[in-house]
Amino acid sequence: MEIQNGMEVATFAGGCFWCTEAVFLQLDGVSKVVSGYIGGSTVNPTYQEIGTGETGHAEAIEITFDPNKISFGELLEIFFATHDPTTLNRQGNDIGTQYRSEIFYHNPFQKQLSEDYMALMATENTFGKPIVTKVSPAVKFYVAEEYHQNYYNQNKTQGYCSYVITPKIDKLKKLYQDKLKK
Repeated sequence: MEIQNGMEVATFAGGCFWCTEAVFLQLDGVSKVVSGYIGGSTVNPTYQEIGTGETGHAEAIEITFDPNKISFGELLEIFFATHDPTTLNRQGNDIGTQYRSEIFYHNPFQKQLSEDYMALMATENTFGKPIVTKVSPAVKFYVAEEYHQNYYNQNKTQGYCSYVITPKIDKLKKLYQDKLKK
């Protein structure tokens, strides 16, 4: 999916969107990350509605990126390195269908690359368990409420941020130093 000025869009659900948003905002070549909801049946769902698990939506992020600075493949690698793709409808203590692992592709290239990358990880037994991440076509993405946007950067001292998100950021900085914004 091409948008203005040669930028592309990737959409990932990897558990709590506060965590995934915080990770991808750190990357050079990523110009914008928006937290929201995708993959469900309710029109204009709210955080409270998706929290019931009844709308079918996943907490997800929509990433706008410059493919000349960071590729979709690099985004995939970081996506899989910073969440657990082997737990169905769960990330850590966050449990429910809204916390599933899913890639919402915007074009055939993203679909094929996602499937090929997951097949390679399965062959190499990267995680020691089967990968449960789904690969689905991108559908309507609903932007989450304003207080969810840039959540980690505005709430770093909050307990969840300190104990769950900060270690993910530390791992990102250790493994992908060359991919971070300067």
